[in-house]
Amino acid sequence: MKILRKSLENAPIMNKGKYQYVIHPLTDGIPEIKPILLEEVTNRMLEIVKKYENIDKIVTIEAMGIPLATALSLKMNIPFSIIRKRKYGLDNEIIVEQKTGYSNSKLYLNGFKEGEKIIIVDDVLSTGGTLKAVLKTLIKIGVIVKCVIITIDKGNSVEEIIENNNIDIYTLAKINVKKGKTIIRKI
Repeated sequence: MKILRKSLENAPIMNKGKYQYVIHPLTDGIPEIKPILLEEVTNRMLEIVKKYENIDKIVTIEAMGIPLATALSLKMNIPFSIIRKRKYGLDNEIIVEQKTGYSNSKLYLNGFKEGEKIIIVDDVLSTGGTLKAVLKTLIKIGVIVKCVIITIDKGNSVEEIIENNNIDIYTLAKINVKKGKTIIRKI
C-alpha cells in the first residue's frame, strides 16, 4: 500500500469551517485517479473479499465509491449496484435518511432482494452516519452484508458500527488530520 500511503501524505487539506478536509483522488477525484493507485487499492480489496463466498453483488454509495466498485466488479466478474442520492421512483425503491458530520440527506436503494449476499465498498468513512443508515436499511430488508471495505477511515466509528451490526468492516488506511497535516495511524 505504498502508493496509497504516499498519496495520503501528499494530499492537500482544506478548511471547511471547523472541519479539516483531506482532498484525495479516491475521495474527491482531484486532481485525478491514477490507474496505479486504483489498482493497488482494488487489489487489496480483492484480497479481503476472497475470504467470503457466494457474493451476489458489490454495492457502493454515490459518488466516489463508484470507481472502486467498477474496478472490483471487473476483477471479480460480478455486478455492482449504486446507492443513489437521487430519487427514481421505481417500484420498491427504498429511502434511507442519512446524517453525516456535515449534512442531512436522503439516499435511494433500488434492486435489492431479501437473501441477497453483498459486500459494500466505499471511499471514506468519517462520522459513519451514511454507513449506519445504509446498513440498518439493508439488514431490515433481509440483505446479507458479508463485509464492508472502506479505503480511508477518518473517524472513530468503525468499532461501534461493527459491534452494533455484527459485520466485518475493513479499512485500508486510518488517518487523522491535525494542524493541516495528514497523520497516518494505520495502513
